[in-house]
Amino acid sequence: MEFSGEVAVVTGGGSGIGEQITRQLVEGGVRTYIFSRSRGEETAERLGSDCHFIETDVTDYSSVEDSVEKTIDEQGRLDYLVNNAGFTSDNLLLRMSPEEWNKVIDVNLNGVFNCTKAALRYMIKGGGSIVNISSVSGLLGNPGQANYAASKAGVVGFTKTLAQEYGKRELRANVVAPGFVDTRLTEDIPEEKKSSYLENVILKRFAEPEEIAQPALFLLSDRASYITGTVLRVDGGLSFG
Repeated sequence: MEFSGEVAVVTGGGSGIGEQITRQLVEGGVRTYIFSRSRGEETAERLGSDCHFIETDVTDYSSVEDSVEKTIDEQGRLDYLVNNAGFTSDNLLLRMSPEEWNKVIDVNLNGVFNCTKAALRYMIKGGGSIVNISSVSGLLGNPGQANYAASKAGVVGFTKTLAQEYGKRELRANVVAPGFVDTRLTEDIPEEKKSSYLENVILKRFAEPEEIAQPALFLLSDRASYITGTVLRVDGGLSFG
């Protein structure tokens, strides 16, 4: 991808998909800030002087606002936002507690609102690009993930609305919807259940995090300059639903 010294924020950028997005942005010359409660400081140190970590609770608007303002104070601009931070707490609906429901919605959906709202007033001054990481669960549903699927479906509707509201301000907003990815969110899935999932995947394997990062970077970049309000499924040909 062709980047030239822009500034990016990646939430949850210290591990998994977020870490790969962060790494590839930094390698492309983008000054990148990781917003995360944990796992980001070591990543930032490893990636060098163009990568910065700000401890941030994406569920707390004041925390997010402070982190965005610190980024602006240090860099004077914000060009890209990747809302990647995610959380799961799976259970069948009858067994799901209100706490399990609310925590997932708070991180996965309210966090996207908080980060986008805080960044938006700076990004619309010069245009920019937002990529929100959803999931095929938000498009197809998934047993045991009513909270997660609802949160990720909400991200899709939020992004489409955002694209319509601010396209005239040269702000693009798109969604990447991964299928099954080999990250810490999936490492605890029993092997028998993984095999069952893979029966519905044409490519018969889980994605590597970098295989999700590349489409996200494409949508951020000027190579996707006429793409907004879209959902890009990166799921290996997941066929159920």
